[in-house]
Amino acid sequence: MDFQLSDEQQLIIDTTRAFVENELYPHEAAVEQSGHLEMDLIREIQAKAIETGLYAANIPAEFGGAGLDTLTWLLYEKELGRANYALHWTCVARPSNILCAGTAEQRKKYLEPCVAGKTWDCLAMTEPGAGSDLRGMKATAKQDGSDWVLNGTKHFISHADIADFSIVFMKSGEEDTPRGKRALITAFFVDKGTPGFTVRDGYRNVSHRGYTNAILEFDNCRIPAENMLGEMHKGFEVANTWLGATRLQVGATCLGRAERAFAHSVEYAAEREQFGQPIGRFQGISFKLADMATEMKAAELMILEAGWKYDAGTVTDADMAMAKLKATEMLAFVADEAIQIHGGMGLMEELPLERIWRDARIERIWEGTSEIQRYIISRELQRPFAK
Repeated sequence: MDFQLSDEQQLIIDTTRAFVENELYPHEAAVEQSGHLEMDLIREIQAKAIETGLYAANIPAEFGGAGLDTLTWLLYEKELGRANYALHWTCVARPSNILCAGTAEQRKKYLEPCVAGKTWDCLAMTEPGAGSDLRGMKATAKQDGSDWVLNGTKHFISHADIADFSIVFMKSGEEDTPRGKRALITAFFVDKGTPGFTVRDGYRNVSHRGYTNAILEFDNCRIPAENMLGEMHKGFEVANTWLGATRLQVGATCLGRAERAFAHSVEYAAEREQFGQPIGRFQGISFKLADMATEMKAAELMILEAGWKYDAGTVTDADMAMAKLKATEMLAFVADEAIQIHGGMGLMEELPLERIWRDARIERIWEGTSEIQRYIISRELQRPFAK
């Protein structure tokens, strides 16, 4: 593996970091304090992101995006991850890659406006009774003539309040397996405003202020057959094909936040004096910095290796699970140690550390909990010995 960044990759890193520092950092305090992101601000930053070429960078060039390869995309995500999540996710949007799986007509209706910054999408899988166990979902889609009728509830649906449509995964049937019946899943496009489709405010949470979640309710919501994404009962195949790298995206944003917390810690340890010398000279602090740096390096190498293997077509589920697991747990460690190094000041809003510490908590839950990642890893290790 060549560890040297190309000139293009370095340019993307530098451009993205400058954008984050100049256009996102100045608004962090207001978003953190209000818990709200004003649409006027979203549109202002969005226009600058489009002009800079940072918008929809994950979408293939053939569909109007920047067409970054996976490794370069993760380097870009790492830089965005330094900022408040609501700011970079909403204002420098990356439409879901699953939109690329649509037909030509669906891409024109749903993907193209997202890439142009005219609309937003949201992805709806999770249900109150089915989180990690997606096969346990209860929300249903049943055929009625040439239409489909949707019923049920989804929750924890990110930024559904501003999304113009939802990509919804529904139980469309059942099949027999050695372990009993298993749900068959189909994906659909559901436009906001469709009769029977209601978007309600979600929950207040400790992480990612300004980044909203919502509850989606479907009450005999009727949609036409052309709104099906992919084939009937093949929703998981569509998701696995187009959403595989989202775990790496989570890990990459964790790297950026960890680097920001670490930079504050190194500077503080060098400048803060106790007992007549910088606290960084005390073993209790210097060893913390050494451990933080080591954990960050290990996590970064795992994320970038998985991205490189993804582009090469050799990545495994375990590769991505290990990378996501390591990066998210590394961030929790680094954020906690950064606050410990800063003492009481680390918990004050004058520094971004208390936010990074709060935000770190959700990373071990969404896109597959740490326990699910460990299950994926152990399953792959034991697969050769399965009987």
